[in-house]
Amino acid sequence: MLFHLLQTTPPIEAEKFSADTLVAKGSQLVETIRTTPADQLLQGTLSSVAKFGLKVLLALLIYIVGAWLIRKTKSLIAKAFEKKKSDSTLSSFMQSLVSAILWIVLILSMVGTLGINTTSIAALLAAGGMAIGMAMSGTVQNFAGGIILLAFKPFKVDDYIKVKDYFGRVSEITIAHTKLITTDNREIIIPNGSISTDVIDNYTRPTPQRLSCKFNVPYGTDFDQVKDILLELVKQQPLILNKETPGAKNPKVYVDELNDSAVRIKLRVWIEGKNYKKIEHWLNENIYREIPKHGISFPFPQLDVHMKN
Repeated sequence: MLFHLLQTTPPIEAEKFSADTLVAKGSQLVETIRTTPADQLLQGTLSSVAKFGLKVLLALLIYIVGAWLIRKTKSLIAKAFEKKKSDSTLSSFMQSLVSAILWIVLILSMVGTLGINTTSIAALLAAGGMAIGMAMSGTVQNFAGGIILLAFKPFKVDDYIKVKDYFGRVSEITIAHTKLITTDNREIIIPNGSISTDVIDNYTRPTPQRLSCKFNVPYGTDFDQVKDILLELVKQQPLILNKETPGAKNPKVYVDELNDSAVRIKLRVWIEGKNYKKIEHWLNENIYREIPKHGISFPFPQLDVHMKN
């Protein structure tokens, strides 16, 4: 009976709450208990305890079944990501996210089973989630960007990429940021939110890739001589591919442009993507060394002025 009286007593609304109201409610409860016969009060109390005990047992059963379902769901998610050979970071994040949502639903179900009004709790959680989301909008964007990167895989660990004017090897991809190791051994941490919306230049994939080197020679230079020098030079670099490699072609030299004060020569070679920067630097260095050895200079912009008296 006592439990029944406590449960059936109307709640005090927040806007009507006061000391007098609290005293009045307490006096009403005490008067009801005083005027109720002892045997009837005991019987009602035992009945209420029994009903509440059944609710507790039901809530406990819901917890056991719910906890098992949550573990089973996490296991299914892990197997699904493993089957698709997805990134372990994305798999772990999705397991944690789904688990947190299911635990909230489970707790609300248990609280509702005990007879407690969950409307205000749900509203409080929603308001708190909105406030946290607004305060961490940048972090949420990075998480979303991380999911996109891990799901669509525009690059992977050990790929050489250029993004946000930074070039380097990808050393780690997390759900919030990506780490690059630059050629001068600096570690650059870039938020995934900015990477997912920016242009990504992947130097590693696909392969083989075409690499072009351009330089100028003076007008009057023998093009066939320059061509022979360059083709002989590329034979010295075993990392440069030829048509025997699927997807690649033989090196090629041609006149790219006739400028105002020089002829632009272009050399095209095919390489594996991971060697892009290495071969680019090697070619630039050796072209600069070899061309002058054959009496060919590198012109610079100049202007001829003719004056008449």
